[in-house]
Amino acid sequence: MSYNMYYILGAVLIVYLLITMANKKTARKRKSRKFMEGYERKDRRGASAKEQPDAKDKGGQKG
Repeated sequence: MSYNMYYILGAVLIVYLLITMANKKTARKRKSRKFMEGYERKDRRGASAKEQPDAKDKGGQKG
């Protein structure tokens, strides 16, 4: 009986496990970084409503 199929499946399994472990390691590193510490996200709706003047304030009157 030929065991080539089992050798191939074993190699694929080993490659899969190596890739999975590497991804978990990089995810752990990325999660533990503190580069975004103290960052507060801006509220887009609130900021854009405050910054843009109303149509009434654009000065439709001349003079």
